[in-house]
Amino acid sequence: MNPLPSPAPLASKLRNTLVRYHSIGDGEWRLAKKTKDATVWRKPSEEFSGYLYKAQGMVEDVTNRIVDHIRPGPYRLDWDSLMTSMDIMETFEENCCVMRYTTAGQLWNIIAPREFVDFSYTTSYEDGLLTCGISLDYGEVRPNFVRGFNHPCGWFCVPLKDFPGHSLLTGYIQTELRGMLPQSAVDTAMSSTLANFYSDLKKALKM
Repeated sequence: MNPLPSPAPLASKLRNTLVRYHSIGDGEWRLAKKTKDATVWRKPSEEFSGYLYKAQGMVEDVTNRIVDHIRPGPYRLDWDSLMTSMDIMETFEENCCVMRYTTAGQLWNIIAPREFVDFSYTTSYEDGLLTCGISLDYGEVRPNFVRGFNHPCGWFCVPLKDFPGHSLLTGYIQTELRGMLPQSAVDTAMSSTLANFYSDLKKALKM
């Protein structure tokens, strides 16, 4: 089992990577899916042979409450239908931890349940927040799960000045599911999962 990395340099590098993704011009993205709740684009990832996905939508709530529902904590399991378990393995400080979580099978179980161990970090960004993460090679892989790997991922949530009580939520996700999977199935699942994430989150925030 690899030792845990030092959290401060990892958090700083992760934040810088997400800010760089956030500055990628519109022309580099290709539309993948559009629903009433969110728009999803993609571009080839620099990290692995799959795609970096960008999802964006307006959410009716304040930034802090939205991010509290996304980052590791008690809310996430209540509403995220894809996530089946979550354990905080290590806590470095209030906004920084290592978590292990599992996801349900997808696409009629073509994609079997997955397990991830992620370093998670939440920090301020402009007038809002950024919560981001990256997978670590840490902890034993549990039986019945394939260990997936999240390359740098994150969610920017900033208040919309023209719409009080609303926030713009922009996510960057690049998940390497691993295992023997057709890439087309992964791409279909990712676009739909990200669009559903917004609709599920909106329902949870209204409760």
